[in-house]
Amino acid sequence: MRSPSEIKRIIEGRLRSYLSKDKTGIRREVLRLFLRSQSITIAELVAELQKQFSVTFHAIASMVGIIASRIGILRATRSDDGQNKYELKQKYFDIVIRIVGVN
Repeated sequence: MRSPSEIKRIIEGRLRSYLSKDKTGIRREVLRLFLRSQSITIAELVAELQKQFSVTFHAIASMVGIIASRIGILRATRSDDGQNKYELKQKYFDIVIRIVGVN
């Protein structure tokens, strides 16, 4: 069984690896948006990101899926209207802040 500190080190490594491939800055901005909001839908993320980047709904949905499943730092909940809302897990805030910073 892995200790919580070992799990955090693994998560941090995955996150750093994921962000090392970020040529445009979109991945970092997605994580910053998760830091700023309590919970957010894909549509809300797309609307925010389209102010700075040329992005599609499917590209952002894929990005959020990778962050949620492979890296494991997001929690998904379904709202009453059937939309998925995503939020950054509280125990990983410090790692994300350290890596991407907050604007």
